[in-house]
Amino acid sequence: MVTTSDLTQDVELVKNATVAAGILALGLFRGEVKSWTKQGASPVSEADIKVDEYLGQVLRQARPDYGWLSEESGEAGRLISPRVFVVDPIDGTRAFIGGEDGWVISVAIVEKGTPVVGVIYAPVRDELYDAVLGGGARLNGRPIEAGEAGPHRAIIPAPRSVHRELSALGLDYRHGKLIPSLAYRLMQVANGEVDAVATSDGVHDWDIAAATLILSECGIALEDVCAGPPLFDRAETTHGALAATRTEALRPALHAALKAAYDCPPESRVEPERERR
Repeated sequence: MVTTSDLTQDVELVKNATVAAGILALGLFRGEVKSWTKQGASPVSEADIKVDEYLGQVLRQARPDYGWLSEESGEAGRLISPRVFVVDPIDGTRAFIGGEDGWVISVAIVEKGTPVVGVIYAPVRDELYDAVLGGGARLNGRPIEAGEAGPHRAIIPAPRSVHRELSALGLDYRHGKLIPSLAYRLMQVANGEVDAVATSDGVHDWDIAAATLILSECGIALEDVCAGPPLFDRAETTHGALAATRTEALRPALHAALKAAYDCPPESRVEPERERR
């Protein structure tokens, strides 16, 4: 049984390392940084690599018995370790390369498929989000309290295909800005800047592990619309289409739109995930 006290040192370790990594990244931001395209046509920069190397050195040296999963450096011992670091050294690389502020560093610790520590740091805006399982979520040290959305028109950043389906359903809402970093976009649900976020299928553990915990500690569920709450540290690291909402009233339409846009996998692929939960 994981307790908050067991994780206090871990969250402090991750916060300190993530902020230091953010300072390192800021030193390269809007400078002459090399970038290239990797598999899947995704951009990567030397800043991604330097931040990943720094986090790997600091975190793995401090917790040598923890596994490792990173977008940039792959994995080590993660399926056989009791706890696993899940790292996206720069989430929103396109924003970083373009000199925009919508990028973050995201680090989680996962235990038995569940995130137990989550830290997301937006260096340009100096926003540090953190959460411990059962211990609440914080923004720059202050508790985040996410109540029901107000009486305004809902703001829902989403892919174009989802907007088409929501429009067909007749939902009255505003699109909102599609921030390049998915983790940071999800933090806008946590802090109340937007009412919901929808994602396409194919996101990875490192994109959402930390955000999932922070949202959960705010009372907000991030759900795979076909398979339920995401499970982490499996052999397969990708997930289906996801939705996070601040209000239950938006959930049916958002889930219906995502299912229409991306389809659910065959039942044989969905049911084993349900059984493991």
